[in-house]
Amino acid sequence: MDTSQHTLSSLFAQLGLDNDAAAIQAFINEHRLPAGTELAQADFWSQAQSSFLQEAWRADSDWSDVIDELNKLLH
Repeated sequence: MDTSQHTLSSLFAQLGLDNDAAAIQAFINEHRLPAGTELAQADFWSQAQSSFLQEAWRADSDWSDVIDELNKLLH
């Protein structure tokens, strides 16, 4: 079982995105979600990314905290 603390950087890497601080900030600046839109339902995710986000969050996995953080940053 992976017990490491996940970060935004590791989440972006898991999603196959550039994960340095500048790339993360640029992504957040460019991808805003309207109120009521679930993170995993955003149209900018691939099917695989959306599935990962949805399944990890709903399962309350060790990724949940950082997924919630990303959700807040995009809203």
